Amino acid sequence: MISLTGAYSIGNNQLGQNIQNVFDNFPQTPQQKSQGRLSNRFLLTQVPISGSIDATNQIYIDPNKQWQVSFSGEIYNLKDLNTDLKNKGVVCKTENPAEVVLELYKIYGKQFLNQLNGSWAIAIYDIINDQLLVTRDRYGVQPIYYYLGHDHLFFASSIKSLTHFPFKKHLDKEALQLYFQLNYIPGPLSIFSEIKKLLPGYLLFIDKGTVNFEQYYKIPYDKDKESPISNDYEAQKKKLVKLLAESVRLRMESTSSLGAFLSGGIDSSVVVSQAVKFTDQLDTFSIGFEGNDYFDETPFARIVSNKYKTNHTVFNLSNNDLFEGLQDVLDCIDEPFADSSALLVNILTEKTQKHLSVALSGDAGDELFAGYNKHYGEYILRKGGFKTEVVSLLGPVWKMMPKSRHGKVGNLFRQLERFAIGTKLTQKERYWRWCCFLDESTVKKLLNNPYHADPQLLEEVKHTFLQHFSENGDMNEVLLADVKLVLPYDMLTKVYSMSSKNSLQVRVPFLDHKIVEYAFSLPVSSKIDDHLKKKLIQDAFREELPKELYNRPKKGFEVPLLQWFRTQLKEDILNKYLNSSTIKEAGILNEEFIESVKNKLFSNNPEDIHAVVWALIVFQSWLEKNKNHIDF
Repeated sequence: MISLTGAYSIGNNQLGQNIQNVFDNFPQTPQQKSQGRLSNRFLLTQVPISGSIDATNQIYIDPNKQWQVSFSGEIYNLKDLNTDLKNKGVVCKTENPAEVVLELYKIYGKQFLNQLNGSWAIAIYDIINDQLLVTRDRYGVQPIYYYLGHDHLFFASSIKSLTHFPFKKHLDKEALQLYFQLNYIPGPLSIFSEIKKLLPGYLLFIDKGTVNFEQYYKIPYDKDKESPISNDYEAQKKKLVKLLAESVRLRMESTSSLGAFLSGGIDSSVVVSQAVKFTDQLDTFSIGFEGNDYFDETPFARIVSNKYKTNHTVFNLSNNDLFEGLQDVLDCIDEPFADSSALLVNILTEKTQKHLSVALSGDAGDELFAGYNKHYGEYILRKGGFKTEVVSLLGPVWKMMPKSRHGKVGNLFRQLERFAIGTKLTQKERYWRWCCFLDESTVKKLLNNPYHADPQLLEEVKHTFLQHFSENGDMNEVLLADVKLVLPYDMLTKVYSMSSKNSLQVRVPFLDHKIVEYAFSLPVSSKIDDHLKKKLIQDAFREELPKELYNRPKKGFEVPLLQWFRTQLKEDILNKYLNSSTIKEAGILNEEFIESVKNKLFSNNPEDIHAVVWALIVFQSWLEKNKNHIDF
């Protein structure tokens, strides 16, 4: 994993020696060290954090030494951009995307970002005019964190890099609240109150010490504007096929060492169906689960592989394989992140990287085209009717029933209770509640008083993601919230952190901006109805995909946390992570609440307490590793 890292003196002062020492102590390649300092007010480098990705060709300094550029990510339309530059009389002297980015910036200014197709974190410094631009891609594949003080700006694509700089770092109370609600921390917050996340589609621009944040990209969603083909479903299907094929082609063009994840679900199968059109032999990879036929989708993955004649590899895992990778995942995270499926992504990317360097994935199809159960629940609730009224009226009954994700009946009661609670809320409130594992009042009991969030600040963060909800809005508002919240801070964070850790690039065809914008030009009826979630994707590729993929329930995989917590991890939970003296010494978590959590965990009716325990383990592990960086 590589962290784009920089420091800038906002005032007229030069960067101090202590900041220079930070850069000198970063591990750097000989090429980076030989580039030296170009400005007394600005320093830029790329820091190896983990993995083995070579970043030596991602920093560019122009021959006149006026410009310094650092680039992290991928530009898929690089060939077209080079052609555009040549037509304007500009010939790039290297194949470094950082040089292409700089030449585009010289011609188009900040608008050059609208021409890029890809994912990126970019920093460009104009030494003569003393101007700095820092930006990230449209949807948040590549992260950017920053500290903005009175005298200095520090920025990096990892929190770990920023912790080395000389400024105080306190735990952010609102971030703690949201972490224990959502299992991740949404931007602009980070776990440290002094460090913020640059939001997707934004840039930070400093001109002679004046700092501005600008939104350069916004999904062009207008609930009152109809697409020219909004009433022509056949035309919609054809356009989606065309857009996805082009997106896949672009993402395959720049490398030969490329394959695809193939889970056996619709989205990954669709990507594979298009990828085989642009290569003689496609390598595909999936995970199988020994002794767990219910969750094992490898038979469907093999059906797809056989149809398209891919070179398919199945990594057969046991629960013990997942458990062995647990500490590895805990050690690599930048800030608390408790989506337990990261354990699966870690193993998949680690094993895939031994075969190739780039993999295509089917991520983002669910968020764009309504593929989750929560989307179907929202659709049914908005439609109303007798069944909805009955489920709502029986809310007290569902509350008394045993609930668990690990059993069919228990999971049904869990879903019915959440649905019944949702019927009593506004659309905006319901969306937020269904995103959360714990409600605000419960998290307030979990945290000690000094770490309680400011309700007003909490509402301001929520408003960032929910402000587009309206009284007469439709399901597209729900999907837009997912793309702004769930996608960048859960799904993409998970894939980026695990794949970067294992030196594998993961490319996401569904996140081509042309596909995203097309998705939000379509009516809800094209995405979900009484019988089908993710309707347009399923129908558009129905004639291409094997028929066995249809008319079967969507499967996920529940990491066996509860089983581990009661066996292999029991001693560590009691004596390490949730040890009473450890909890008391830190003073962040409420001792009585933690005792009730442990009692529930080892009781005869643990329900879904394992999700809370996992979030606590992740937090306690992160806290232990980072306590020397925290100013309590």
